[in-house]
Amino acid sequence: MATRKFEILLTQGAEQDLESIYDHIAEFDCQANADHVLDRLLEVVESLSTFPERGAYPKELIALGIRDYRQTAFKPYRVIYRVIGRKAYIYVIADGRRDLQSLLARRLLGA
Repeated sequence: MATRKFEILLTQGAEQDLESIYDHIAEFDCQANADHVLDRLLEVVESLSTFPERGAYPKELIALGIRDYRQTAFKPYRVIYRVIGRKAYIYVIADGRRDLQSLLARRLLGA
């Protein structure tokens, strides 16, 4: 049985997140590790093209009663996305050790 694919779309914010993560690792660790992390994050993002509904709801949004967004991870990085129709929109790719409550409020809720 063929699996219907979802289109994956990165928002400008998510693209900037990837660039920032890559630049930070390349500067403070090494380029090889930055390449590795970028490759793994892109694999996680691409994996959402098949069954994106498998992702859990981010606890920071559940606390606000919001169940429109889901998450998946390549630890410690979290990928926050929303499924609309046959498309998965990636909104945030961030280090899960950060204060994601305020980041999600700014990026997703415009607070």
